Amino acid sequence: MQDFNSSGIASPILEVVNVNKNFRKGDRQDLVVLQDVNFRMYEGEIIAILGKSGSGKSTLLRILAGLVQPSEGTVLYRGNLVRGPARGISMVFQNFALLPWLTVLQNVELGLEALGVNREERRERALKAIDMIGLDGFETALPKELSGGMRQRVGFARALVVNPDVLLMDEPFSALDVLTADNLKSDLMDLWQTQKTGLHGIVFVTHNIEEAALLADRILVFNSNPGSIRGELKVTLPHPRHDLDPRFRNQIDRVYMLMTTQIQAEAGQGEGHVIDIGYRLPEASVAEVTGLLEILDSSENNGKIDLPDLADTLMLDIDELFPLTELLEILHFAKVSKGDIAITDVGKAFAEADIQERKKIFLQQLKLHVPLARYIYDQLCRHPRHRALEENFLSLLEDYLTEKEAARVLRTVIEWGRYAELFAYDFNSGVLSLENPN
Repeated sequence: MQDFNSSGIASPILEVVNVNKNFRKGDRQDLVVLQDVNFRMYEGEIIAILGKSGSGKSTLLRILAGLVQPSEGTVLYRGNLVRGPARGISMVFQNFALLPWLTVLQNVELGLEALGVNREERRERALKAIDMIGLDGFETALPKELSGGMRQRVGFARALVVNPDVLLMDEPFSALDVLTADNLKSDLMDLWQTQKTGLHGIVFVTHNIEEAALLADRILVFNSNPGSIRGELKVTLPHPRHDLDPRFRNQIDRVYMLMTTQIQAEAGQGEGHVIDIGYRLPEASVAEVTGLLEILDSSENNGKIDLPDLADTLMLDIDELFPLTELLEILHFAKVSKGDIAITDVGKAFAEADIQERKKIFLQQLKLHVPLARYIYDQLCRHPRHRALEENFLSLLEDYLTEKEAARVLRTVIEWGRYAELFAYDFNSGVLSLENPN
């Protein structure tokens, strides 16, 4: 039964109001993970939170579940403030999160045991959930005996056995192979549409655009650094949805258009803009840059290609595709606009050059448009021996990024700099030096 307020307007099941989340970085500045997140979920909705890895999606999901408290703002579940794990909200995790020494049945019973349900009722409800999720006959199996898809089904059974009102899912299909994931998605939608579970709402996070468009009624597009909702898209196609349906492909195009617009805004790219030293550079290799530019410059594409078509051709999800297109934009090799990517003159020159000329072009663009690479080069030039420890630059990056991200960004820029022969690097000593100091 849908709730209404005194004005006759439907009340939301979940309401997120001005949520911020910061994490303390020792004696350094706080890391802002989420900023000004606001949305509502209503009865009968499936909401996808779509964005790149590291954009704070999983943190937001844990805040909704009451497992993590926001630094600022509030989360309301059916009008009540969420201060800790809320009855009525259940969660499915990406990594299955099963106890390896317990059987399937015992793992499914865990939530009921925590709620104080007596043994007989616990067993009856757990067996029903196991049967509903398609694991009948595996009640006594240990997790190590199950495939990845079956272990995730145990995770679903454990979440559903407590008869939740709202189901939260943290990239529940990302660790599975394509066929297993497709089967599990189909079974989940069958349970949802036949109303066998008593669920009234689902929120899931993903970095897979097709997955979001396949399952969700509404897609919230997340930006990074910090995580925030910059766009929303309603998906009105009836279920079941098929990826060959032209209407479905149109939805995919709309998501790409929305995401690329927001990613450009997030990156602050545009004429005359320069990223700073602490920018979270994308993880993309020179080989990938070269391959994509060659595809763009081919006679078949004539310098321009639709991003959904490119993702399908290369079989890439947004965590793989967008870092690559972002690097192409940073280096001014290509331009992304309205869901398309087009090669620039300098990108075309790179694609058509020989190996040595490519290195020269990459060197030029790296020094012009990547401040961290330019800073490392300048520091090496100033040093009497033209040498420096990587630790010096890592310490600088940790003023802007987490330790893990700082290490990744430095590793990435070192790879680019070595390719361009901007500087050399000795892995064993951790020493950076000028390739040709004279």
